[in-house]
Amino acid sequence: MPKSRAKPKPTGNDQNYELIVAKSNVKQLAQANTLKSFNVLKDVLKELVEEFRSALQNKVSAEVLPVYIEKGPFEAEFKLAGDLLVFSMHSNVFVFNREHPIWKVDYVKKEPLNSYCGIIHIYNFLSDSFKYNRLQDLGYLIARIFINQENHFFVEGKRQSGELVKDFGSDVATKEVFRQILRTAIKYAVDFDLLVPPYDQVKIASVEQMKDEISHSKIITGKRVGFKFNSDDI
Repeated sequence: MPKSRAKPKPTGNDQNYELIVAKSNVKQLAQANTLKSFNVLKDVLKELVEEFRSALQNKVSAEVLPVYIEKGPFEAEFKLAGDLLVFSMHSNVFVFNREHPIWKVDYVKKEPLNSYCGIIHIYNFLSDSFKYNRLQDLGYLIARIFINQENHFFVEGKRQSGELVKDFGSDVATKEVFRQILRTAIKYAVDFDLLVPPYDQVKIASVEQMKDEISHSKIITGKRVGFKFNSDDI
C-alpha cells in the first residue's frame, strides 16, 4: 500500500493569500448586504409615500404630500413639503478607526472582520435648495446606517456613544427596522426647524448677492445644528 502523503504546512505566503481572500470576501458580502438593504429602504420609502397620501388625501394641499424620487442604484430622495431627505449609499466598504466604540463590542473582538461595513447616509436639505439651485445651501447628516457581512447593523447619529453599537452583534437589518429608522428620520427632519440667521451675518450684501436673491432666493440657507439621533429613538 502506498504511504499517504502528509499535507504540506501552509507557508507564510499561503497564510497571507488566505487573509487577503478572506478580507476581500468579507468586503464583498458587506457591500452586497448594504445594496440589498438600500433597495429594501427604497421600497419602504415608496410604501410610506402611499401611506401618507392615503391618510392625507383631500385633507391637505397636494404640495404638502410626500414624493419619492428614484435617483439611481445608490441614491434616492424623499420630499415632504419644505424638507428633502437624501438617502445615499456609498459603493465602498469601510473599517473604523481604533477610537471607535465598535472595537469594545464582543462581537467584533471575537471576529475583527465583522467590523467591515457598508454605509447608507441620510441627509436633510431644504427642498427649495434644489428647486432654486442654491448650490451654497447647507444640508445636515441625520444618520449613518452601517451594515456588515452578516447583515448586522447599527445606526450612528450626531452624538456618537458606545450605546449606539452595543447591539451590533444581534441587530439584523430587516424591512421593519428600516421602517422604524425612516419614520424617525422623517420626524426629525420635520421637527428640525429653519432658524432666522443672526442679523450681523446678513446685514451686508453685495450687488451680486442681492440680484441672485431677488431672482432665485439664493441667500445661503440651512437648518441649525443641535439635534440628537441615537439607537434609543428607534
